[in-house]
Amino acid sequence: MKVVAFERTQQGTGASRRLRNAGKTTGIVYGGNVDPKLIELDHNALWHALRKEAFHSSILDLEVAGKSEQVLLRDVQYHPFKQLVLHVDFQRVDPNKPIHVKVPLHFLGAENAPAVKLASNVISHTVNELDVSCLPGKLPEFLEVDLSTLEAGKTVHAKDVKLPAGVTLTLHVEQENPVVAQAVQPAGAAADEAAAPAAEGETPAA
Repeated sequence: MKVVAFERTQQGTGASRRLRNAGKTTGIVYGGNVDPKLIELDHNALWHALRKEAFHSSILDLEVAGKSEQVLLRDVQYHPFKQLVLHVDFQRVDPNKPIHVKVPLHFLGAENAPAVKLASNVISHTVNELDVSCLPGKLPEFLEVDLSTLEAGKTVHAKDVKLPAGVTLTLHVEQENPVVAQAVQPAGAAADEAAAPAAEGETPAA
């Protein structure tokens, strides 16, 4: 994905306010063996880009003054209650050095899972992204989680997610191996099952 930005020379609260009034958002590019660069971006274009999942987890081509460099979006500051982006941070990436990125999960096949079809369980997504490590060229836009074989009361852990070649879970995620999805029985269904045996043992009142 391509992002067009412009060099920014003014700093400070007053300058940021003037840029916002002109429909611009402040930003910074840092990392690598190059000094940080202050930038400004068109607010509306940035706002619409931020609504795309891939913008948060893909290598971006950032063009400033006609020169492009590969970056990752690292931080976004929003206004507390207005639909307004106050500031963005981008980090330069080296194609030969591994990066750590949070990649979104796409859950597939839930409607065919035995937990749903045979036991009327509900599948709960407890984690919606995983922190992975890979070279920039290997970074996936998302990871697929196959739920089609999930049985009643069972769980899917981070290590169960199939990773593309060259992509690994970061060390802390691998060690913790968190649950990413689980099949649970709805509270109402559990109460109904508990009440059923009692109802069967009752005798009609005379």
